[in-house]
Amino acid sequence: MSELSERFETHEPGDKQVAEKLRCDACPVMCYIAEGRTGACDRYGNFGGKITRCDPLRILDHEPAVAFESSEWDGSLVNTRQRFVSAIGAGTTYPDYKPAPFIVSQEVEGVDLVTVVTEGIFSYCGVKVKIDTDRHLGPETAIVRAQGEAVGHVTTAEYGSQMLSLGGVHHLTGGSKQEGRVTCDTLLALCNRQPVELAIDGGATLIVEAGKPPVIDGKTEQRMRVGCGSATIGMFAKQWRGLVDEVVVVDDHITGVVSEHQAGKVIGWEDTGIKIVGRRSTPGRYFKVAEPGLGWGGTAIDDPLRILGPWNAAKGARPGLSLMMVSTTGEQFAYYELDDDLKPVLKPFPERLQKSVDLIEQNCEPALCTVLFIGGAGGSLRAGVVENPVNLTRSVQGLQTYVTVGGAPVYVWPGGGITLMVDVTRVPDNAFGYVPTPALVAPIEFTLRRDDYLALGGYAEEIRTVEDVLARGGEYWNARTEQVAPRDNPWPLQAQIEQAKLGGAR
Repeated sequence: MSELSERFETHEPGDKQVAEKLRCDACPVMCYIAEGRTGACDRYGNFGGKITRCDPLRILDHEPAVAFESSEWDGSLVNTRQRFVSAIGAGTTYPDYKPAPFIVSQEVEGVDLVTVVTEGIFSYCGVKVKIDTDRHLGPETAIVRAQGEAVGHVTTAEYGSQMLSLGGVHHLTGGSKQEGRVTCDTLLALCNRQPVELAIDGGATLIVEAGKPPVIDGKTEQRMRVGCGSATIGMFAKQWRGLVDEVVVVDDHITGVVSEHQAGKVIGWEDTGIKIVGRRSTPGRYFKVAEPGLGWGGTAIDDPLRILGPWNAAKGARPGLSLMMVSTTGEQFAYYELDDDLKPVLKPFPERLQKSVDLIEQNCEPALCTVLFIGGAGGSLRAGVVENPVNLTRSVQGLQTYVTVGGAPVYVWPGGGITLMVDVTRVPDNAFGYVPTPALVAPIEFTLRRDDYLALGGYAEEIRTVEDVLARGGEYWNARTEQVAPRDNPWPLQAQIEQAKLGGAR
């Protein structure tokens, strides 16, 4: 018998209490929970004969230290004690007919605002993972696996970064039960800023954690490239003028050659008779010099001379001509001189060029993993905010309603519905949960003017003050905790006022 079978009995919907167990109606699973135990989500439990939320409701505190905007500031400290009831620990709108767990009013700058908070159950959700590295992780569209199960795929690379698209409804609910469970576990860990090991079909094994460097095939990545090979030439051609006869910046995407490049020509660089094995794009820019991999500049090569063809004496090649080859991160570099047969010979790297390599490294930003949660706010969630859900959608798209996730700012995609993205490092710790349907549970808050909320068909009788929320809590007993809002996030209530001043212009 499985652990879940031992913990929960399965019954047809009936009375609230069955066989001394309480039925939890906080999500679609509707567990029967014995005293002292939690439900399948580990978020709700039966304690003291009542359903209790096991992690606290987060109330963010905003404490600007000094009134900088005032020209008449007398030097005294200011404590506005503005509070924002986040959806972290608030509970959900399920079943569909219920208003959101907390609908809270608060006056800001003379404007009466309402914030509607709920934890959305997101079956339609996933994460986009940006991995700062030149290294080849796997072919585009290759399957990404966790614990052997398909959880996503490699998507189009961006400048200096490889990209993964993980989760989505087809992995959560469209495959086997094991695939759904593993996908949910993977998304939950990534959103809560925990490390996850992933394997890419035909590619690398990596460890990803939001805000931390990626670990690729056991090696921690240090730097994000300064640019492609062509861009590197443009930035540093002047640094090399007069110190070396030729520079090749090796890059899987665009390899740069300074003597041919426009940046070199502008400052009077002479021809060297170099030959690059690759597809020439524009002068000094070459595509496909090698297959992608974990070597120089994201290519599969360990010896950069493999991308060179025979040197042409008629076009400037000569014995003693000096050549520096360097990668886009400055991690790999080498110095050569042509012998009498116009063959490059490896030489000790000269001190005069070390400064330029160091400059490339200094201009490389630290390699990090970025995790963006992306989800679609569906019908039941919206129905908990207003009686006619399409009104909320139009209000959000019209910038009448300001949306946050755990108090963090989001990007709302244009077009139909409410599809949003948020950087998980800007959301308070452990803000995401799950239900074993499987689906992620994410906090979401909607803030707008009270008169606008009522005009949308909001639940006027459910509006409460912050003080009432602190005193009485919600439908399920819940401890309340206050946290200072993250410093780099705009204060949600003030941000809504500023958004309103824009007049709804996108």
